[in-house]
Amino acid sequence: MSTSSSSPASAPALAQLPEPVQARVVAMTAEVLPALGQLPPALRRVATFAPARRAKLGATAIASALRDEELRGRVASHLVVQPATAATPFDRAATAWLVRTGAWEEELAAALHGVVPAGPTREETELSRLRDRLDAAERAAREQRAMHRAQVDEVKGENATLRRRLGEARAAEKAARAAGEQAAAEVDGLRREVEALASAQEREVRRLRARVAELEADASAGRRAVRAERDEATVRARVLLETMIDAAAGLRRELGLPSVSGAPADRVEAGLSAGVADGARLLTGASAGLLEQYLAMPRARLIVDGYNVSKNVWPTSPLEAQRIRLVNGLAPLVARTGVDTTVVFDAGQAGQGARPVVAAPRGVRVYFSPEGTIADDVIRDLVAAEPAGRVVVVVTGDQAVLADVTRAGARGASVDALAALIS
Repeated sequence: MSTSSSSPASAPALAQLPEPVQARVVAMTAEVLPALGQLPPALRRVATFAPARRAKLGATAIASALRDEELRGRVASHLVVQPATAATPFDRAATAWLVRTGAWEEELAAALHGVVPAGPTREETELSRLRDRLDAAERAAREQRAMHRAQVDEVKGENATLRRRLGEARAAEKAARAAGEQAAAEVDGLRREVEALASAQEREVRRLRARVAELEADASAGRRAVRAERDEATVRARVLLETMIDAAAGLRRELGLPSVSGAPADRVEAGLSAGVADGARLLTGASAGLLEQYLAMPRARLIVDGYNVSKNVWPTSPLEAQRIRLVNGLAPLVARTGVDTTVVFDAGQAGQGARPVVAAPRGVRVYFSPEGTIADDVIRDLVAAEPAGRVVVVVTGDQAVLADVTRAGARGASVDALAALIS
């Protein structure tokens, strides 16, 4: 069913319809009001009322809103989808006015013919109009009072809610105040306990400080006593030492002994420099720490089997690089211990006609074995030339050489022990 294309000016206004027809138009509109979607501000609150109260409390707002043709058309659309039963002339007239389809004007006139008495007088018409206005005013007043009552009820409800919340807030404040007082009491108790503990600790600190002062005094007295005993022992030792020095000096004068110069092995080393073979000695198996202790002893002598050590420590390097690394590595050890050091290389292993030149650092002497003589024999001759009682250490991996030099009175050290000191 489609709505009529008649101009809105040809349709009577809602206020021109009889009161019963107006009431039916308002009632039909109230029934479909929630389904209309977007509503004018005046109808939004009315749409939230219960179905029975919409037409009663919102009649004025609905009648005013139906002046809008777009809104009336939306109401008509819902009445078409859900047609109401038009059993009475009032229902037929209200439906025709709202829907306006087909010959709706004739249908409205026919329906109004059975509602409105024929031929009313002008006075009656005016009276009827005034009565209608009075009724409309009364209805508006009733609706206004009803809306005011609803608003008052809503305000009362909000007021009750606020009162309840205020009471809850006051109760919460009271509980919080009580909790705060309890917490303050607990904090005060803890403060007193902390103060008592701090006082006890301070007393204990004072006692410990006094005890420390006593112990420091005792320690100072003990140190003074030890220092006095050490000074006394030092005086006795110095007296004995000076006595021995004086005795040795007198004996030297009595015997007319000349001053000692050079070392016992100087003759052998001089022969090596001249290309002449001479005698030798050795040492075995000391750890790195023990080896350095031996080397730091007074007038200790260190003899190193050059290529035997370098080939074990740097097997992949050329012979020249091995010689340089070994000789340069011995320099810090000699500086630390002051040991008299000699390194003997086997000239036959160098593969050269002439002995290569080696720049030896201070405190390290480097020799090559004479032609036709191996370095092992030169080491044996060097050890044999040393006097009995002198600390002589030989470093080599040759067990036969170690056995010979040990029998001659020297001490042997492993290659690993020396490598740990020079690496």
